[in-house]
Amino acid sequence: MPRRFAATDLHGCLRTFRYLVEQELRLRPADHLYLLGDYVNKGPDSRGVLDYLMQLQDFGYQVYCLRGNHEHELLATIHGTPNANDMWKLAAERAMTLASFGVTRAAAIPAQYAQWMASLPLTLELPDFVLVHAGFDFALPPAEMQQDTHSMLYSRDFVFDPSRLGGRRLLHGHVPTPAAEIKEKVAARAGAIGLDAGCAFLQNPELRHLAALNLDSWELHLVENREDPYPIARR
Repeated sequence: MPRRFAATDLHGCLRTFRYLVEQELRLRPADHLYLLGDYVNKGPDSRGVLDYLMQLQDFGYQVYCLRGNHEHELLATIHGTPNANDMWKLAAERAMTLASFGVTRAAAIPAQYAQWMASLPLTLELPDFVLVHAGFDFALPPAEMQQDTHSMLYSRDFVFDPSRLGGRRLLHGHVPTPAAEIKEKVAARAGAIGLDAGCAFLQNPELRHLAALNLDSWELHLVENREDPYPIARR
């Protein structure tokens, strides 16, 4: 029987993500893997993560990817569009991300990556879960709530209202959360669960994990960062 997993905030950590997919989950082509955004920046190999995701999809794996704020902002940078939320607050992050693509400016990133990122939806509805990168503004009417791009990409605090999602649970990322807190939420089968375990923050012992949740068994898989040392590793 196909299994369903959700994970998020890969942030260029290709070696860690490959280990999660191939060794920890042992993902099969019939399984469904839902990824909640932020594949680029912070970690060492943004291009490698995108290549691997596209390769999995090309090979017939059921990998469903949402857009995160870092893809949103990278697209804005590629197209020269002003963006109030600048993904590159540190020059070292910019240099490392561009180096992974073999370019010195965002506009030179090959078009295939921009096209793939631009095609990513902001939310996905399953029979029992709603998936989004950051969250929703639950004060809005349901139809407007799921059209509010800023909250879906950038929310850090919200008051969860399951009635606005038809009684379904919410899975999101965006806010790095210690693995112990994620374990508690999963054990309680909370209505809203953030799965960003701060994988990119290699030097932070409370974070530095990639989390994947089995949506049927509720088993939580945690893989510690397996990358070689890199500049942006502390939070």
